[in-house]
Amino acid sequence: MGAGRVVNISLRSVWPLGRPRWSVFAVLALIAAACAADEAAYVERPVEQLYNEAMDSLLDGNYGTAALNFDEVERQHPYSIWATRAQLMTSFAYYQANLYDDAILAAERFIQLHPGFDTVDYAYYLIAISYYEQIVDVGRDQRMTELALKSLEDVVLRFPESDYARDARLKIDLARDHLAGKEMSIGRYYLRQGQYLAAINRFRAVIETYQTTTHVPEALHRLTESYLALGVATEAQTAAAVLGYNFPGSEWYIDSYELLEGVSLRPEVDKGSFLSRIFNTVF
Repeated sequence: MGAGRVVNISLRSVWPLGRPRWSVFAVLALIAAACAADEAAYVERPVEQLYNEAMDSLLDGNYGTAALNFDEVERQHPYSIWATRAQLMTSFAYYQANLYDDAILAAERFIQLHPGFDTVDYAYYLIAISYYEQIVDVGRDQRMTELALKSLEDVVLRFPESDYARDARLKIDLARDHLAGKEMSIGRYYLRQGQYLAAINRFRAVIETYQTTTHVPEALHRLTESYLALGVATEAQTAAAVLGYNFPGSEWYIDSYELLEGVSLRPEVDKGSFLSRIFNTVF
């Protein structure tokens, strides 16, 4: 009987109520017929034919069928070069079908089996892009963003000159910006609740960890706002001064300047502040 095939024969169908029981020989004959049919369905075919059929399914957009057909290449011809290629194409087919978990597992298996293969860089990239395309809005858990960032950085570290590394660098910036956006979202929430220390920790995280992202100007402004609310004037003045020095045309600087002016203060750097050390600002 073919591997993986289960012949499900109901006892009620073998011995229906009100009818004579079938003989044991009849039952065995039925099972044997099912096994024979299953064996007849399995036909070993040339590896090129199987691979081309899988590619045809892929090109036709039948990604689930393509994945199964690529698996069949490996099953029937496990030691051929086509089987190695098919393993990676299985991952790609799952990715195209938006079956990201399956794509990641298939790519990881390929890497484990063929760490030195000439297309292993693409396997790493498939893992990264599968995580990347599952990134959700900043209001939700960012576990996928973190996994995407780690995997994208892995591509750049391992294959810095590849085409995949160039694309990964762009996506790294977007992933980092997304994580910074999450920190800002939480920080703004704490600020609205009057939990200023908690808010400051989030805004500091943006500045310290995601300094090159688009969220830094607002983070500096929110620090000015939070420190003023706590009555820590020197840190508020420093945040506004650093904001004005690095982003002089920013609307956030105008807002920060007005906040300080409202309490008769001006932007001024305290050189002992963590902000002046981070930005190496010269005044």
